[in-house]
Amino acid sequence: MSDKTSVAVLGTGIMGAAMAGNLARAGHDVRVWNRTRAKAEPLAADGARVSGTPAEAVDGADVVLTMLYDGPAVLEVMRDAAPGLREGAVWAQCTTVGVEPLTDLAAFAAEHGLVFIDSPVLGTRQPAESGRLTVLAAGPEEARATLAPVFAAVGSRTTWVGDDGAAGAATRLKLVANSWVLAVTHGVAEALALAKGLDVDPQSFLDAIAGGPLDLGYLKAKSAAIRAGDFTPSFATAVAEKDARLIVAAGQQVGVRLDVVAAGAERFRRAVEKGHGDEDMAASYFASFDD
Repeated sequence: MSDKTSVAVLGTGIMGAAMAGNLARAGHDVRVWNRTRAKAEPLAADGARVSGTPAEAVDGADVVLTMLYDGPAVLEVMRDAAPGLREGAVWAQCTTVGVEPLTDLAAFAAEHGLVFIDSPVLGTRQPAESGRLTVLAAGPEEARATLAPVFAAVGSRTTWVGDDGAAGAATRLKLVANSWVLAVTHGVAEALALAKGLDVDPQSFLDAIAGGPLDLGYLKAKSAAIRAGDFTPSFATAVAEKDARLIVAAGQQVGVRLDVVAAGAERFRRAVEKGHGDEDMAASYFASFDD
């Protein structure tokens, strides 16, 4: 079996563009589509073919990879892609959609004869661009050989957590992981905001915990971005708010109250209202101030 695969990437935002670029540079036959075509066109320099419609992008593809905003967006785009879908194609659904939308997505896959793989990824812009994402995947054993070179091009590790994509084992794991990422992000933002309010040098805080169990590489990275005023998005605030609300909803469905995540979603909402929706989620920092 060839390790070069025909892959259609639907959605070329921060994550999708990086993944498509790595796939093309690895030598795969890559077709890309994005609602705003201008965001997909730079990928032509890497060898990807830019398509005008989802149906054109998926026509004859072995693997369809979706990296869009949310569950409804994925379903809408896949319905648009339906005329070009090949029966038996593998659908690697990488968007963070939450638990509930998986039912409709899996039903669509069954209706069109697709092999559905629940495969969200862990990582933000930098690991996506360097091909070092962690892929969390659930789906049938027989699809794994087809996906191996695809996932190898976009990630440094693939963790298979189940053989039924519709059951959502990978999505559920992603929500748990994201709950931690978002909590740490808010912790950094609030600590630096409080330091500003109390006229404490942020570096003295970082020095006080350096090398101990409370010191984190993530703390260093996000605090450096906040202090430099560099909110270039690796994970946009508006998307982080969406993910936070998906996590809260998932907890409610199983009787788990997630007060920290719910409060964090409100912080993101306030940051978005202040005009920081397209900036990195470290912009949670601005939610601490009234002006």
